[in-house]
Amino acid sequence: MLNINGIIWMSIEIIYWIIIARVFLSWIPINISYQIKSIIYNLTEPLLELFRKIIPTFKSGLDLSPMLALITLKILQAILVF
Repeated sequence: MLNINGIIWMSIEIIYWIIIARVFLSWIPINISYQIKSIIYNLTEPLLELFRKIIPTFKSGLDLSPMLALITLKILQAILVF
């Protein structure tokens, strides 16, 4: 049975991989179901929006919020281990 730290750690890991999936979906023009893309964007947008307030998207269109979110999630996981 998982303890609370294990559940939180696994939740962070799932969010981490969903953000990575979102990044790849934004780079690769593939024909996937709009529903899948919509679900991934709806799950990650609240978290990424917080980081966009810290570092806004550059004029060139470069968005660093996924990278900042991924780093923060890994830091949280490392804190949970100790």
